[in-house]
Amino acid sequence: MAVRLLSGHEVSDLCLGKPALRSLSLTDTLADALSALKRIDDTFVSVWNCNHSLIRSPDPHQERCKENELDCRCVGRVCMVDIICYLCKPENLSAPAAALRSPISALVSDDSALVRHLEPNASLLEAIDAMHEGAQNLVIPIQSKSSSRRNSVEPFDSIFHNHHRSYCWVTQEDLIRYLLNSIAAFSPTPASPINTLNVIDNQNLFAVNYDEPASAALNLLSLSLIHQSSVAIVDPEGKFVGEISPFMLNSCDEAIAPALATLSAGDLMAYIDCGGPPEDLVQIVKERLEEQNLGAALELLGDEGGLSSWSSFCSSSSEDDACSGKNWKLGGYSARVVRRSEAIVCYPWSSLVAVMIQALAHRVSYVWVVEDDGTLTGIVTFEGMLKVFREHLKSMC
Repeated sequence: MAVRLLSGHEVSDLCLGKPALRSLSLTDTLADALSALKRIDDTFVSVWNCNHSLIRSPDPHQERCKENELDCRCVGRVCMVDIICYLCKPENLSAPAAALRSPISALVSDDSALVRHLEPNASLLEAIDAMHEGAQNLVIPIQSKSSSRRNSVEPFDSIFHNHHRSYCWVTQEDLIRYLLNSIAAFSPTPASPINTLNVIDNQNLFAVNYDEPASAALNLLSLSLIHQSSVAIVDPEGKFVGEISPFMLNSCDEAIAPALATLSAGDLMAYIDCGGPPEDLVQIVKERLEEQNLGAALELLGDEGGLSSWSSFCSSSSEDDACSGKNWKLGGYSARVVRRSEAIVCYPWSSLVAVMIQALAHRVSYVWVVEDDGTLTGIVTFEGMLKVFREHLKSMC
């Protein structure tokens, strides 16, 4: 039944109501990416190996990619975490304005395996296989209004045109949500404890000590983006106390880079916790930047010491939203709820379906696994969940 379910449905079924991708070229700059990320309600902006995002014309019908359709492809994606980690490098903190003029190719290689093109008629089984092989974002053509009425006029910044085609993402979250809605077809696997399903990952478990410099997490943050996970913060006994989450950082902006580069992991949690950074920590960041001859990075903090992004968030959110850690990016299709240090956890005996519901309810792609005493033992990710369902399907063939 499960095999028929996934083989009989096309990946285009997951594209219904999806917004079209916002796109940039490999030749655009990090400043362009930063500006785009602040304007969209999505975690990632797509990066293409052609210059379609640069083509402007008084005639909207001429706003088309001039490259051959087979040569113009999405080769990667950029998120706020990519830019923040790049800015945290000492050479870039010493000259942030110059760093932001770097091309996006500094962050995205032309052979990125994290994105994969699939045709709309590909089966959901093919989509799961692509995810299993390492893809995280599937690029799917969607039919725009102009495909049936070639003379219609649509704003250039609303969709990406490639020979009258627009595109959307299909993500691991989309597949997991679909599988949850059809969970009965996979019985009894979803009701099994996660410690019996080989789904708990303790090999790619990224963690730093509470007292370690937050900068020690920079390389781990880049790896966590690849694995769609996070960086745990633990105490000396290995007990889980919080996280430095890419999903949380994706809802911040470049003002967080100096704090990430200068504070301890524990202080960074307090810096980005609900309510905005404490003034004493802002002052510590400024002093340490000066001590390290990184005074130029003060411009990233803004006139009010990095408080501007939080104050604008608080002024546009309700008091209840602010207390729950919600961010100004809420409201879009892929908006992420930014949590405080109370990260999402489960236990080794939790059922797979319960963990799926936890992750989807909090719009994250992972759940930490802890013991009764709070000791961190692993992490369950969407990638691992998809592997379990794939193995279930193989056993039925």
